Parts: sequence; structure tokens; C-alpha cells
Amino acid sequence: MVKKKFYITTAIDYVNARPHVGHAYEKVIADALARWHRLLGEDVFFLTGTDDNASKNAEAAEKAGMPVKEFVEQNTKFFIELCEQLNLSNDDFIRTSVDEYHIKIAQEVFKKVFDKKDIYKSHYEGLYCTGCETFYTEKDLINGECPEHKKKPELLKEESYFFKLSKYKDQILELIKKGLIMPKQWSNEIQSRLENEELKDISVSRVGKDWGLKTPIDEKHTIYVWFDALINYYSATRVKKREKYWPADVHFIGKGINWFHSVIWPGMLISAGIKVPKKVLVHGYLTIEGQKMSKSLGNVIDPVYLINTYGVDAVRYYLMREIPAGQDGDVSEKTIVERTNSDLANTLGNLLQRVTVLVSKNFDNIPAQGKLEEIDENLIKQSEIFDEVNDLMQRFEWHKALEKIWEFIHACNAYINAVEPWKIDDEKRLSTVLYNLVESLRIISLLTYSFIPESAEKIANQLGQEITSFKNVKFRKNTRGKISEPKILFQKLEQLIEKKSLLNLKVAQIESVEDHPDADKLYVLKLNVGSEKRQLVAGIKNSYSKTELIGKKIVLVSNLKPAKLRSVESQGMLLAADAGEKCKLLEPSGDVGSQVLVEGTIPNNDQIKYDDFVKLTIIVRDKKAFCDGKELKGVSINMPDGTKIR
Repeated sequence: MVKKKFYITTAIDYVNARPHVGHAYEKVIADALARWHRLLGEDVFFLTGTDDNASKNAEAAEKAGMPVKEFVEQNTKFFIELCEQLNLSNDDFIRTSVDEYHIKIAQEVFKKVFDKKDIYKSHYEGLYCTGCETFYTEKDLINGECPEHKKKPELLKEESYFFKLSKYKDQILELIKKGLIMPKQWSNEIQSRLENEELKDISVSRVGKDWGLKTPIDEKHTIYVWFDALINYYSATRVKKREKYWPADVHFIGKGINWFHSVIWPGMLISAGIKVPKKVLVHGYLTIEGQKMSKSLGNVIDPVYLINTYGVDAVRYYLMREIPAGQDGDVSEKTIVERTNSDLANTLGNLLQRVTVLVSKNFDNIPAQGKLEEIDENLIKQSEIFDEVNDLMQRFEWHKALEKIWEFIHACNAYINAVEPWKIDDEKRLSTVLYNLVESLRIISLLTYSFIPESAEKIANQLGQEITSFKNVKFRKNTRGKISEPKILFQKLEQLIEKKSLLNLKVAQIESVEDHPDADKLYVLKLNVGSEKRQLVAGIKNSYSKTELIGKKIVLVSNLKPAKLRSVESQGMLLAADAGEKCKLLEPSGDVGSQVLVEGTIPNNDQIKYDDFVKLTIIVRDKKAFCDGKELKGVSINMPDGTKIR
């Protein structure tokens, strides 16, 4: 009998910067869905990867002073490592600039659409945002800025090839009406736009670009990054005998790229004579403690930091449990701690500990089930939640599925508290009670495996069981096995108390540079700190010329008490890495005037003395700056590990 197939994809990620927690969110949910369908006995293919060919990657490489290929290789490693650190079960990791099969198939699809006379040459004149690789009209902008990146798009006027997207409007609209997009709110948004606005043909090439795939019809043109990138989902199924997986069952993507996946992509596929995907599943954006995640605010959270601090399953569980499917959600370390302690340590971990200790103390193996009482039968009935949980997973409501599973875990804790097995003298009754609890935990290990696989396997192993398939999810009367030594599943985390940093660091921009009147090695700098102007005296004359400094952004210690240096007042101090006789300025990514946060702390508004500052240990590690072991968020410095910062 041929297995039912299930093909799920995440969006492929730009590699212009390191991954953030939003990338982790999308990946762990796709992974949970893939694992769930494997346990259902389906033939699953789970794809993720990187979009190497974007213009923004080339721009970021130029800013970093690196060749594009080298820059892309370097950053791609971070995304591959993240997949491993998140314990993903992806079957492949596609790269659009490296995988030859993708390059070949992307060009083939372009040629198919061209041969159908759905691609024609014209001229494009309009607005383009490199940040989201998107063409905009004036009416799309908010206060003249890209609605996604809050930056003014550049005005382009160039020769371009266009795709006749308008030709397929009715077919695309029909797909959406039939339920292509989930949840409904994101479907309604796209449907309304199609019904009320003209659908225009789109530019599908850029002229004169060195980075990207060349079109198969004109060597002067590269394929527009979105046309190229979207094809990855299809190209990955054209090799290694994967043809059976197309069309994709689920494209799991963020709301900001819904239009590309729900309108442009189906249009391309219809034109090329390729089946369209079954579902485009859309998720919202993440905020960080109530604020939009942004480099300028210095609040972009590194998912690897979260994993290293709290554990991979705590992070996975939090992201899937705390944020409702399809909606925007907020990430806070405080709530990670609360959710881990409440749900994982106190509820699930404590249940496992109590049960395994009691079984190990009283029996050599899993005890036998005897005569049932009403309270036992009620627990068994409460274990019969698979159909309901599976229905929620099929509807992509994973947060509700977790709620339902945890209702049963709470019921198990209520059962153990009610029957008080530590007080039972009758061995047969004790055997029955503990069997019921062991069997309940076995079911829990199966139900939680998709979400917290490492912990679920630990539960199963402690019970002498294996996680195989949902065929075994019903309550059995004769489970056998040996309970291994009880171990703590989740350590309880200390509540985070937000500490005040000694420092108040801000991004400042140098507006003018003058020689110090009385010191050969000092400059007098005029700074823009956003809401104010400041004067700074800095000993960086041996390291930078005046022209190199004009317009440069620096990290300013803004709460250092003003002091006169050789008769000229200095209102703060800049941070630079020590390079022997010379120094290298720290490079903040944030906007002028924005805060540079010291990880896990809030800025100090009180003035400090220089003697206080020198007690801090500020060094370079992994091209980042760390103050007493805490990262300066949104700051980079290309210097060897251990280099001192002053």
C-alpha cells in the first residue's frame, strides 16, 4: 500500500545577516508538523534552506568588505547550524546559488513561461526596496517609505522582462476562494486586494547584476530573486526520486511574503503547466517584549542564545505554545522562564519524576494493571484525546493541540494527588495505579514528541519504551518494560530579574572632526546622538583620518560624566577595540540615537565616573562585543577573539 505523502516547506532565508528568533519560530513549527505526519505513518518530505541570490545579500557583503560568495558561504553556515541546534528533522537544505539542479530547473521554468509568450521585454520605471526585494508603487508606501522596512525605496529605470501575471488573475482568485491560504484572515486580505485592485504584470529580471541566476534568454539579465527563489520548492522535488512529493502540501511562510506565495507563485506555476501547492500557511510577526524586532532598537534575539540559556525544548515549546497560530506574538525571556517552570518543570517533569521514583521504589519493572476503580476509568477516558489533538494539528492550530495535551498532563497530576500512591499498602492496587500513570506517560511521550522531541524521547526511554507511531497512542492494558533510573527532565529556571547595566550606550554619528588645540594625538568630534548634539575628545588620530570619520556611526558611552581633556570638554566616550598602536571603532547596526543594549539588562541613566568604567571587562568574541560576558546587542567588530575594548 502506497503511503500518503506530506510535503512541507519553510520560506528560504536571506543570508544578509545571522538568523533571529523569527527564523527559529517558523522552522520549529514546520518541524513539528513534519514529525506529526511521520508518526501518522505518512511519507514526509520537509524542506528548508537559504535564498543566496538576493541583492540584499550582495549589498550586505559589500558593506562587510567581503566577496559576495565568501559572505554568503559564511552566513549560510549559521542557518545550517541553527537547524541542527533546533533539532530539526528537515530532509534537505536547499541553497539557490549552489545546488546545480535548482539553477537548471529555475532557468527551465523561466524558459517555459517565456515560450508560452507570458514573458516579454519592456522597461521598468518605479520604486524598488532591496530590503524585501520588492517593487512598489507610490500608493503602497507609508509616508514615502517601504511598509516593511521603513526606508525610502530607490527609483529604478531599466530594461526588464515582465511576466503576464494579470493574465492569470481569475484563476488565482478562484484558488484563493477555494481555500489556498490559511488562516482565513490572511486569505481575506489577499482576496480583497485582488478583487479591488488591478493586478499588474511584474518585472522578473534585473539588468547589469553580477550576483544571481542569468536568464536563459538574455545573458545581460539576471532572474528576479523572487521568481528564482520560489522555484526552490519545486526544484527540490525534481531530483533524488522526489517527484511524488509535488505539489507541496504546505508552504509555511510569514505574512510579509504572502502575496509572493499566494499570487505570484500560483501564476508562475499555472503558466508553466505545473500543479499549484495545496496550502499556503501564514504566520504573523514576532515582537520582543512589546516592541517590533529591529536592529535599530538593538532587540533582535539570537535563537542560539535562547537555546544555550534555556534548552532547545524549552524554546521550541514556548514558541509553539505561547504564540497563537496565524497571529503576531511577543517573545520575552521572562515568559520563557515562567512557561518552562510552569508547564515543563512543574507539570510534566514533576509528573515523570514522581511516577518513576514510585515505580523504581516498589517494583522491578512496569507493574501489571489489575482491577480498575471509577477514578482509574476516568483517567483512561481522559487519555483518549488523540483524535481531537490530531484534528487541531490538521487545522494547523498547534497551540490548541498543546493546550489539549497539557490538560491531560494536569489530569494525571490530579489523579496522582487524589489516589496518593505513596499511602497505598495493597500491592495490587498500587500496581494498578502506577501502571495507569506509566501508560499515561507513554501516551504523553507520543503526543509531545513532535513538539519537544528530545524530552519526549527521554520520557519514553525512562519508561523502557520507543516512540514509533500513533498506532500505539491508545491506552493499553499490557505495556511491559523496565523503568530506568529516575532523572530530572527539566531544571527549574530562576526568575529573571532585569538588572541595570552600569552603562548607557547609544549610537552616535560623527558630523565634524577638528584637531585638538593642545594635543597632537587627539581629535575633537561633534556628534549627532539623535535627540541631542555632543562634543567628544577622542585619541584616535593615529587610526583614522578626518575624512574617514565624517558620517561614521560609533558606540557612545553616553552616561560617562563629562570631563575636560587638555582644556576641552568631552561629553562621553566612544568604544574601540585595541589594535596595538592603533584602534578599531565598534560598528553599531542601529539608527542614530538608538540604544545599544547590554544583554539581559536595562540602560543606566545615572552618570558614572571613568574609574567605574575601567572596572568592566569589555572584549571581542566571535566578532561581537561582550561586557562582563553579556553581549552588546547590534554591535559588530572584526577583530580577533579576546581583543580588549576601551
